[in-house]
Amino acid sequence: MAHIPDGVLSLPVLLGGGVIAAGGLALGVKRLDETDIPKTAILASVFFVASLVAVPIGPSSVHLLLGGLMGLVLGVGAIPAVFVGLLLQAALFGFGGLGSLGVDVIDMAFPGVILAALARPWLDAASPAGAGVIGGVVAALAVLGTAAGVSSALALSAAEYLPSVKIVALTYLPLAAVEAVVTGFVVAFLARVKPEVLGRPAVVEDAA
Repeated sequence: MAHIPDGVLSLPVLLGGGVIAAGGLALGVKRLDETDIPKTAILASVFFVASLVAVPIGPSSVHLLLGGLMGLVLGVGAIPAVFVGLLLQAALFGFGGLGSLGVDVIDMAFPGVILAALARPWLDAASPAGAGVIGGVVAALAVLGTAAGVSSALALSAAEYLPSVKIVALTYLPLAAVEAVVTGFVVAFLARVKPEVLGRPAVVEDAA
């Protein structure tokens, strides 16, 4: 949701982020089933396009992430999907940076993955409308989790970023609401017509 360019974060933050992101990426690739590749590629493409429309905010930027939706649909597979999207954006358009790629992956992918895993028992038992509500909550909290991650990375890197941290954090509040609405509608729709995409039992149609 927020690209942090190279030259902004301190070396310890970059190294720590790189190590953690590499572990998450390895886990995501290991658990990626062959049948999950098509939907992973589709959501990676959606993330790539949606996050290209970015609004600069201080040393970072704000844009749609859809991390909650990706976490609910892909699980830990959202981590390699986000990684590929960020890598292409940095290489092709100069969005973010290669050095800060690890931190960006953590900030954008991890909150959605973790929150989706925590919400899974409620999602599986909910009606389509209830699943939409759960999806919206997961999406909003994932945005706030990204805000916390970006703010922490900046604050740990240099005290000079503290004024920008407050501005960055505030910009995530309306964005959390937008992502909650978008994700809620998408999850409710999928739960009704294609529940297997969310890991729920498929709809069985009665024979005519």
